Amino acid sequence: MASFSNPASQAKENAAAYVKLLMDLLGDRDPFEVQSQQLATLQAELAGIDEATLRRPEKPGKWSIMQVVQHLADTELVYRYRTRMILAHPTPEIQGYDQDLWATELKYNEMELNEALEQVRVLRSANLKMLRGLNEAQMERIGMHSERGPESVRKILQMLAGHDILHLNQIRRIKQAHGLA
Repeated sequence: MASFSNPASQAKENAAAYVKLLMDLLGDRDPFEVQSQQLATLQAELAGIDEATLRRPEKPGKWSIMQVVQHLADTELVYRYRTRMILAHPTPEIQGYDQDLWATELKYNEMELNEALEQVRVLRSANLKMLRGLNEAQMERIGMHSERGPESVRKILQMLAGHDILHLNQIRRIKQAHGLA
């Protein structure tokens, strides 16, 4: 299972390795199909896990399952904004963010699982509908990411599908660390 720690302090120097990992995880799979299956896969992975286990980190300094799920919900929000900026503006700047700071300051571990999954459901559905409606020229529009450089809408679609796989693997790894797999 691929694992990748991506602290904000090292995001710029790790950018190429991070993108390669996401693209390798996606491989030749259809990013629309991967993203369409994410919610059902998440729900199956999370079925029957008690509250204490959902909120217990894999190990000190790592995230809990709940933090991963809320990160996935916020990722939908972030990528929705980034994609809309790219579609509406010529080569906009796309700001990176500190995912660990969001997890801590936005109290991801205190969120309710059902609410986080509902956020994923609603935002993913809206995002996929928007992306499926784009033409080729729109898919090739580019934004300038503050850490990773130029990213097209198509590349973002692919990276997000790889991101889904990365975090599903993380959830499986956390479950295994807690004796659930």
